Amino acid sequence: MEEREVSQRLARVGAVITNSHIVYTSGRHGTAYVNKDAIYPHTQEISDLCRAIAEYFVADQIEVVIAPAIGGVILSQWTAHHLTKMTGRPVLSTYAQKSERSLYKARETTAIYNIPSMGTITLLEGEELAVKENCFVIERGYDKLVTGKNVLVVEDILTTGGSVRKVIATTRALGGKIVGLGALCNRGGIKPSDVLDPPQLYALLNVKLDSYDEADCPLCAQGIPINTDVGKGKEFLARKQEK
Repeated sequence: MEEREVSQRLARVGAVITNSHIVYTSGRHGTAYVNKDAIYPHTQEISDLCRAIAEYFVADQIEVVIAPAIGGVILSQWTAHHLTKMTGRPVLSTYAQKSERSLYKARETTAIYNIPSMGTITLLEGEELAVKENCFVIERGYDKLVTGKNVLVVEDILTTGGSVRKVIATTRALGGKIVGLGALCNRGGIKPSDVLDPPQLYALLNVKLDSYDEADCPLCAQGIPINTDVGKGKEFLARKQEK
């Protein structure tokens, strides 16, 4: 699927917002937004987009597709569905969810982890360490599905890459082999090196949206109202009122 068609499909369902004052998850401000929540209700569109991702990775012997919850669960399901049909063998779908704890474990050999709250930690074979931090975890028994498997990570919008970076780290810690990262839109210019170097990074649409620090935002200087319907505008204004 060519980028022009992807862009048209997103615009058709109202997922592309321009000429507005958006506060992004990163805290930066900008004029445009790709609203992933507008895509998901349109099942045929999301199915077609996920089929395009599946086609790109069809030769990579993928056994499991994983995504960060919540919206990514839909991408994981559809992409795994199309890979199953294309390859003639079952490809499983699962997801990782946000948590304030993370489990680090050395499975077969000594493992070295760089844990933000603790620095560099070395675990011997079989040792485990539970750390309270913002992360993604794979629960409900799905952790057993990724161990020793070829895993494709999928995401809707890549902005900073923070969520998929944590999903990749968690999957690898469980013994999963990351074979690639697929996304609907890469709007942050994310490179493999930004997200722990998956062997392949493929986005259906690559766009570069200008953004500004709050202190340097020309939209704020002009007094343009902040959009509270999408992005983090509502939370931003609430914090302003608290000060």
